[in-house]
Amino acid sequence: MKDTAAKRLVILSGPSCVGKSPLDKALGKFCPELRKGLRKLVLHNSRAPRPGEVDGVDYHFRRRSQIEALRAGPRFAVLDVRGDLQALDLEDLRSLLGSSNAFFEGNPFVGRALQTHPRLAGIERLSVFLSPLSKEEILYLRAPERNVLLPSLVADVMRRKLLRRTRRQKLELSLQDLENIETRASSAYVELKEAWHFDYVIPNHDGEDSDNWEAFYCPLGDARRALNAFAAILEGIVPPDVEKWEEDLIP
Repeated sequence: MKDTAAKRLVILSGPSCVGKSPLDKALGKFCPELRKGLRKLVLHNSRAPRPGEVDGVDYHFRRRSQIEALRAGPRFAVLDVRGDLQALDLEDLRSLLGSSNAFFEGNPFVGRALQTHPRLAGIERLSVFLSPLSKEEILYLRAPERNVLLPSLVADVMRRKLLRRTRRQKLELSLQDLENIETRASSAYVELKEAWHFDYVIPNHDGEDSDNWEAFYCPLGDARRALNAFAAILEGIVPPDVEKWEEDLIP
């Protein structure tokens, strides 16, 4: 029988290096039937590919001027993402949803555009935010007696993850690498402010720098918990460790 059920857009967002890509990869390896039902939405991106990334699979990598030119028509939504330009093909997404569930894995700026763009009104969405800190940790750190500057701490947490990831990809880090890391780390706190807009928040300390994703037979630690939580959400089950954040959690 032909499947006539309405298709939905699944959004997985979070700061750079929080673990979105390895979570997607682990879902395909350990929950292949769930992953098979999601067709990835591939955006245009002005940055150069990272080691291992493939044009047309991870992004459509194009020159900045080419992506700027896409602003001229209504087909694309062009966004400035931490200094890079990314372009979302709205017609491609609509076409994708005509035959399959669509899946976006990426930054919260595009995630929010997918939630709010007027040309996407009426689309069923399921949105998940992957966070490097849990709600309990944030409330603990916000207490006045801790004397913690939360934006600085979040930046430091993500800076360390980004440094470890980049060192794995490249033996030597260039000045441009270090500047890119600082841009992404500094953006993380602002991106956490967007988490309350998402249906669910999954706390995950195992970023893309962690061995817990691929070094062993199966994911371990928070990597395993994040995978199990995301798979359960896709099946319509909300595990007890999945969170919903309030607007004022991140001041």
